[in-house]
Amino acid sequence: SGTRLVDYISEKGDTLQAALFLPAGYVEGKKYPTVIYYYEKLSQTLHNYSNPGFSGTGWNPGVYTSNGYAVLIPDIVYQLDDPGMSAVWCVLPAVKEALKTGVIDENKMGLHGHSWGGYQTSFLITQTTQFKAAAAGAPLTNMISMYDLIYWNSGSGNMSIFEASQGRFRGGPWENWDSYQRNSPVYFVKNVQTPLLMLHNDKDGAVDFTQGIEYYNALRRLKKPVIMVQYKGENHGLSKIENRKDYSIRMMEFFDYHLKGEKPADWIVSGIE
Repeated sequence: SGTRLVDYISEKGDTLQAALFLPAGYVEGKKYPTVIYYYEKLSQTLHNYSNPGFSGTGWNPGVYTSNGYAVLIPDIVYQLDDPGMSAVWCVLPAVKEALKTGVIDENKMGLHGHSWGGYQTSFLITQTTQFKAAAAGAPLTNMISMYDLIYWNSGSGNMSIFEASQGRFRGGPWENWDSYQRNSPVYFVKNVQTPLLMLHNDKDGAVDFTQGIEYYNALRRLKKPVIMVQYKGENHGLSKIENRKDYSIRMMEFFDYHLKGEKPADWIVSGIE
């Protein structure tokens, strides 16, 4: 079969599952480059078929499995006051358990997520060096500054996201400073060794563009390996098909270079205007 279900236990004792999608033409006993993708709980997608195509986030598991990658999609459950650390506590044990299948090449693992998943990716690379590349789309990177920004798509403030939705914080930053700080990627940039491809569009109405800029500039200041791409006029996801195609191809080229050892595309080496 083309999928496996991996059972694992988080560092906090939660019994969880991860969906492992095998690459096309999978050969038993061979190890494959692998992209780990997540957004809260997705192991239920084990039997979903993703028609290969260009999505609004550049991600499509079918595109990766048909290009010789395994794809691991672990579940993340959250502890109060630790939305970033929760990813560490769930994703790393999932990877450890999935490695026992013999499918994944432990030296060729990449991370990817978009939005909340982009945040988890931005945070994970500050806490571990076991991944060879990471792509983060529209990530939240500073819980403290993000709290007071505006969710432009609705015109409301971000406070409820942190206090009553995905953030799962008790109160605002002034009541819970340590939690907000220890879960913000931007405060741990000195730890980053993983090459990062970051997408953040200037008209993002969900995660303000400045979140990407904060992280990018901090990483650049410390001469960390980071590339930022933006598609002018685009919102939280890419709507124009030419942009979807462009970013999907770039993300694949980025992973091909770092995880497969293929020759880097020109834009990776010299950038683009």
